[in-house]
Amino acid sequence: MSNKVIDFPQYRKLSNDKVFYRIISDRKFDEIQVIGKTAQLHKIEAKQYPEMLRIKDLLALSMSGFEASTKEEFDNVLNRYSL
Repeated sequence: MSNKVIDFPQYRKLSNDKVFYRIISDRKFDEIQVIGKTAQLHKIEAKQYPEMLRIKDLLALSMSGFEASTKEEFDNVLNRYSL
């Protein structure tokens, strides 16, 4: 087990620029899904183990197709779609 301290929030995105994540803590994250000309914002609180693993995988960038992002990139998408 790692004792590494993570500074939150962390930002991730899907490499096709259709899904953006703001990881708030090891149990909470926001997800923006871009669908055509619209987007949806989901606020997720991990209560079950698979959800917690998803956050861990996002932080570790261990899933194919995911990459690091920035606050500016997340905020731009948030503002562009008025979420």
